[in-house]
Amino acid sequence: MLRTPITHPEVLHALARAGHGSLVLIADAHFAAATAVNPRAVVVHLALTSGSPLVPGVAALVGATIEIEAVTSMAAPDEALRAVSRETNSVFGEKPHEYVSRSEFMALTRSPDLALCIVTGDTRRFANAILRVGVTVERNPESEPA
Repeated sequence: MLRTPITHPEVLHALARAGHGSLVLIADAHFAAATAVNPRAVVVHLALTSGSPLVPGVAALVGATIEIEAVTSMAAPDEALRAVSRETNSVFGEKPHEYVSRSEFMALTRSPDLALCIVTGDTRRFANAILRVGVTVERNPESEPA
């Protein structure tokens, strides 16, 4: 059995194939995944109902599965819409978090570096987040408790 919080086979396969610097898009329910994503990226739809799962929760699971180097969000036009980005950013603590224009964000989603797009049921505006895959730090099994 797997010892990871993610058990979805397509998501695990795509994450395992992504390397350092690859991008993972956690998209809200409104994101145009059919037309705004690099066609080589794996697209997985998780939403079975409106409002679930939410982008920050999925981002947290991805972050518990692989190392995340940085987070990129689309710059929201007003303070009320920035709450979702802050919620996602809080999942990753001190990791760099960049806010870019809509056109820059869409260019990243079409980038050949995009390995995976996970479409959630999050219906909040500006909930999308791009995670940059980091380098996994090797652990010494002898120093870990049994």
